[in-house]
Amino acid sequence: MTRSRLSPRRPWLSRLSPPQLIALSFAFTILLGAALLWLPLAHEPGKTLTFVQALFMATSCVCVTGLAVVDPGSTFNIFGELVMVLLIQVGGLGIITLGTLFALALRRRVGVQDRIHAAQQVSATSLGSAVSLVRAIVLSSLLIELIGMVLLSFAFVPREGVGKGLYYAFFHSVSAFNNAGFSLYPNNLMNFVQDPLVNLVVPLLIILGGMGFLVQLNVLGWLRAGRRHRLSTNSRLSLTMMLALLLTGTVFILMTEWRNPGTLGPLELGGKVMAAWFQSVTARTAGFNSVDYSLMAFPSLFLTMLLMFIGANPGSTGGGIKTNTVYVIAASALAMVRGLRDTTLFGRRIDTDTILRAMTVGLLSLGLVLGGFMALLLLNTNKDVLFVQLLFETVSAFATAGLSMNATTLLNPEQHLVLVALMFLGRIGPLTFAVAFSRPPLGKSLARYPADRDILIG
Repeated sequence: MTRSRLSPRRPWLSRLSPPQLIALSFAFTILLGAALLWLPLAHEPGKTLTFVQALFMATSCVCVTGLAVVDPGSTFNIFGELVMVLLIQVGGLGIITLGTLFALALRRRVGVQDRIHAAQQVSATSLGSAVSLVRAIVLSSLLIELIGMVLLSFAFVPREGVGKGLYYAFFHSVSAFNNAGFSLYPNNLMNFVQDPLVNLVVPLLIILGGMGFLVQLNVLGWLRAGRRHRLSTNSRLSLTMMLALLLTGTVFILMTEWRNPGTLGPLELGGKVMAAWFQSVTARTAGFNSVDYSLMAFPSLFLTMLLMFIGANPGSTGGGIKTNTVYVIAASALAMVRGLRDTTLFGRRIDTDTILRAMTVGLLSLGLVLGGFMALLLLNTNKDVLFVQLLFETVSAFATAGLSMNATTLLNPEQHLVLVALMFLGRIGPLTFAVAFSRPPLGKSLARYPADRDILIG
């Protein structure tokens, strides 16, 4: 009897680990999107794109970044813009998440391997909850985007007319909820810097998308059941960090940009507050802007880079190293300084594996940002591009934030490829990528070496 009869070979996709499947699915979607955006039928008359430009735009869409080497509104026609919307939606919700939903819609059985992949994609805590969680995530996301479209139509329809206004509301709602930051206006949303509706709805969509799907569902359950349903430790931490960062960013930008004639200076009091609030929200990986970042003061730019690097909550459409990661690193360091044995949070002990994972993510992310920044410096041929602009672009690309100091279009194709790599690695996560393509050990050793306390640290 042959080996194939005893143990038939599984399809190669089913043999991939969840991190491998996530990385490869994003890469395939990016290449497919680049091919579609490269086609002449996706362009306005007289507009052309190189393949590197198409690859950049597709990567920025799938990785929900928002950096652009061309103006989307004037470069792409309706077909090209709808391709962008589809890529943003697929990238924001996750390829495997949507694949699982399609399987459910076709009444296909979702096997154990599919549940493992879906659980990894949506950060589900158990395989049994993965499928129902995927369904809830997709349906709630589409509902939020629809409500956002309706609300934004009151801002865009009077300006653009009914048909175009509804289309613009649809595009910007999807882009905002998925934290993509793409706009069909050449100057993004700077024309709406003092528009109360846009400054309320767009940040709210960004916050909901960056909150994290598990946190959203947990909060909804808490609102429905009241005290009978407790918020999880993850939700309490995520919400606390989110509110702290939003408040800190708003107050700091108000203080540093209050008299800046290029940003908040000319605005009225209400406009100053709205603009500071908007920039604080969008800095956490959303990519929209209502002021010109190239005219911002250095302290504001530095804070923006910090906010971009931290990013959104885990399991969300946003990027960055995530709020919980930063808290765990900071709390464990503080516990060490204070001589405490354990790192605690809301009366719970944070286990060692979680601390090591957070530190690994932080270290790998910092290494990628520094490496990408050095690559941009080495490849830079435009002397008009400043040091701070390259650093800002690097952090924005890795954190999939999409903010720019108007330097993206000034970079050469080699630098664009560096940003493509940073966006890809930032979206799937450096730790996920490392786990996906590192060679596992041939076998776990039963031996455990004695500890050596002679190594000096600090």
